[in-house]
Order: sequence, then structure tokens, then C-alpha cells
Amino acid sequence: MDAHDGSFGPGLLPSRMRGGARSRVAVLFERFGPYHLVRLNCAAKRLSVVGVEFSEMDRIYGWGPTKGRESFPRHVISADIHAEPTRQLIRRMDAVLSSLRPEAVAIPGWSHRGALAALLWCQRSGVPAVLMSDSTAIDDVRRPWKEAVKRRVVSLFSAALAGGQPHRAYLLQLGMQPRRILDGYDVVDNDHFARLADATRERAAGARRRLGVPKRYFLSSCRFVEKKNLFRLMEAFARYRGEAGSEAWDLVLLGDGHLRPKLLQWVAQHDLQEVVHMPGFKQYEQLPAYYGLAEALVHASTTEQWGLVVNEAMAARLPVLVSNRCGCAADLVVPGVNGYIFDPMDPNALADLMLYVASNSCNRTRLGQAGRVLIANWTPQRFADNLCKAAQVALSEPRRGGSVDLLLVRALIARQPKAE
Repeated sequence: MDAHDGSFGPGLLPSRMRGGARSRVAVLFERFGPYHLVRLNCAAKRLSVVGVEFSEMDRIYGWGPTKGRESFPRHVISADIHAEPTRQLIRRMDAVLSSLRPEAVAIPGWSHRGALAALLWCQRSGVPAVLMSDSTAIDDVRRPWKEAVKRRVVSLFSAALAGGQPHRAYLLQLGMQPRRILDGYDVVDNDHFARLADATRERAAGARRRLGVPKRYFLSSCRFVEKKNLFRLMEAFARYRGEAGSEAWDLVLLGDGHLRPKLLQWVAQHDLQEVVHMPGFKQYEQLPAYYGLAEALVHASTTEQWGLVVNEAMAARLPVLVSNRCGCAADLVVPGVNGYIFDPMDPNALADLMLYVASNSCNRTRLGQAGRVLIANWTPQRFADNLCKAAQVALSEPRRGGSVDLLLVRALIARQPKAE
């Protein structure tokens, strides 16, 4: 088997996957938003997918209802998994997965209570688990004792579907063998953003009036929380405005969160009310129009496992300015080809990049077109193909773990907070 493409010779395929049989794989997520449905609907063409949501509610994202958009069976563990006592959570997970009888289970990460409960079921039932992960070594301060526990937990997974290069490297650091790691976890429906962004450009004047956005602007789209680094972004923008003069672009910040009042206060204190626009959180169907009217994307996070907005902007044919702390930067951004990478702690460096990208010296059309070509390699089909390969790897691996591991996983479930 090739360590990179996960291909198998006929003799290496598990018996249940020979002869065109479609393996039954349960794929778990916190709650199915539009991004999850796109991936799973594509995967359902390759596998017998069963979708399992941890909760009916989401404490982080404000996506609208998605019921009825799936092409696979869909099940929910709990109305609010964060509020479930440990024993009740384990019973609910056991009941759902036992009734579904999957041959493999794809689990999002190793720290969520629902993910750990699913891993516990896999251990008890002898069903292989596929880890879906976009964690990197630089996401947080890494303490040796925690990493040792994490290595033990990761060893219980038979295969992994990672984000990209830095995520693969972290899994290798945690002891997973290269041949068991595939990539393509973090993808979007490129066609959705490309098609609707292009359509918006064709009727730009009317779309600008409808959306209330300026003629030329940098776009940022994220939750208004600390790790998104919005105050340094606005500091860079203020410096850019001061040097660019009368031709300076505006800044549109899509999203919402608890920092909104402080952001508005900062904007007022720096007299930027007329040029910093905050239209609020926008649903999936509304986003492409904002990309289509923008000149470039800026994503300035100090911590970001991936950064799907970069996928979206590249599909929409925008140049991208991306923090070097974003997990996607290594795979998606080629400096000088489709955008630039910057240090999120250095607003002056970001301001210089904004000045260059907004100048006549920068061929933004070329950057945007190159980005669309690059992102064509990162599609829901890549997720589907590599989830299928990861399931093949998992089914060919010997079962992992023992009684000590059962106790460890159960203890970790109990240790996780039941509410955010």
C-alpha cells in the first residue's frame, strides 16, 4: 500500500470490501451544518454512510435547519449532549451505534465527550475507529503529560482522515503510522462558491445596493472571538488606510460573537465607522455574494485548525492573505501565486501586504485565478475518496486497545465539562 494514496492490492482488501461491496460507515459530527452535508452526500456515493449528530443544537455556529438535505440516514444522540450525565451519554451512544451496526466509525477528534463516547463503543464492540482530525502541533501549548495521554487515545484509532500537511505531521508525532493517514478532511463545495460569486459579479451594481457593501473592500469572515485576532486586523487596516489615501478600500467583517461591542467601540474610537462594515452572521447561501464583490480575503487568526473561509475565497477567485497560524496555509497558499502568508502578531507586516495587494502593482486577477485552480484539488470528492480509503485501512488493521484503555476513555468522558 502506498503511504500517500492509500491504494490497496486485491489481496489486502478486507473480505467485506471485495467484489464491489459498500462498507457501512457511521460518520459523526457535533451537528450537521451545510459543510458536513456536502461532504457526507458525496461520501454516500462511495460508502453506505450513516450520519450521526451528537446534538440537535449547536452552541457555536448559527446555521439554519438542514433537515431533508441529506442523501443518507441521519440519527441524533441527544438534544444537548453537553448537558448529558456521563452514564446517560454512554448509554445513548451505545444504543444508537449498536442499532446501526456499522463496520467502521469515523469520529471527529479525540476530546469532545461525544467523540470519546463513540470511541468507547468501538473499543467495546470491536469496531474499528477512523479519526477525523485537523489539530496541529501549534494549536495550543503542548504539555508532555497531556500529550502522553493523547498518544494513548490516538493509538486506539485504526486510521485517520486529516486536514493536510501540518495535521498529518501532528498525527505522526502522536505515533500514528504514515500508511494509516489520509488527507482531505477540510473541504467545501467549491462549485457553490465559484458559481454564485461569479453570478454576483455579473450584476455587481445591484448586488452592492442590496447588500449595502462598498465598491472595493477587503473581506474577513469569522466568529468574533479572541483567536480570530480581529483587533490586530483592524490595527493593520487603520495603518493601511492612513498610507493608502483617497483610494483606500473598506473592510467588511462578516460574522458575530461576544467581541462585537468591543469591536464597534474600537471602530468608533479610531473614527472608522464609515469604512468598517459589520453586516452580521450570514448563512451559507448568502456568503458567495460577499466573496463575489470583495477584492481580497484576510484571515488573521492566531490559532486556526484549518480555515474553511480560505477554501471559499479561493473557489470564489479571490487573492488570500492568510495567517501562518492557520492550518490550511501550508496546503492552500503559495506565496506570490494565489496570495500571501503573514505573521498574525505583526499588524505592520499585514498592513504592508494590504497596501501591496490593493496597489496597481498587484495582479489580483492572476492571483484569484491561480487560487481557483489550486483549490480544485480540495473538493468533497477528495473527502469521499479518502474517507473510503481510511475505512479500508481501518478494516484491514488488527483491533486495538484493552481493558486499561476502556477505563482511560471512560475517565476522559467524565472529565470533560458537560456544558460550555
